[in-house]
Amino acid sequence: MIEVMAYPRKLLSEDEEVVLELRPHWKVLVAPVLQLLVVLGAMGFLLGRFDEPWQRWTVVGVAGVLLVALVGVPVLRWRTTTFVITNKRVVMRSGILTRTGRDVPLNRINDVSFHHNLLERALRCGTLVVESAGERGQVVLEDIPRVAAVQHRLYELAELAGREPG
Repeated sequence: MIEVMAYPRKLLSEDEEVVLELRPHWKVLVAPVLQLLVVLGAMGFLLGRFDEPWQRWTVVGVAGVLLVALVGVPVLRWRTTTFVITNKRVVMRSGILTRTGRDVPLNRINDVSFHHNLLERALRCGTLVVESAGERGQVVLEDIPRVAAVQHRLYELAELAGREPG
């Protein structure tokens, strides 16, 4: 099953229902976790080498800055990025301090495709490409979990939306 995150009902139009709610695949958190381990290991090593309090506080301070930059920011970026598919549109939202969003009505979608490399295929994630008839044309959604299933469901919804009278 695909993760549900309770997209705010106040952002939905009348008779609009959430079909899928997604966050980028967990694989985007692998590098920050590895960097966390490296920074903590280096900090532990350096704390054991320095005796002066100012040196130790400097090590802790530098490690703290590195942890915020290398771990905190990517985790927050992952946490604040959402892809929502409703019975009427595809909604993308991202951003930590400033937010960016884009909505694509299902009835404007011309094509939905995906691709994934060997590693992404093993992890069951990939890139979803949504072609729309709008000015901005193509929407590329990276690191989508269960990308093949999402592509199939989005294609079905776009087909249904295309058949509904305006």
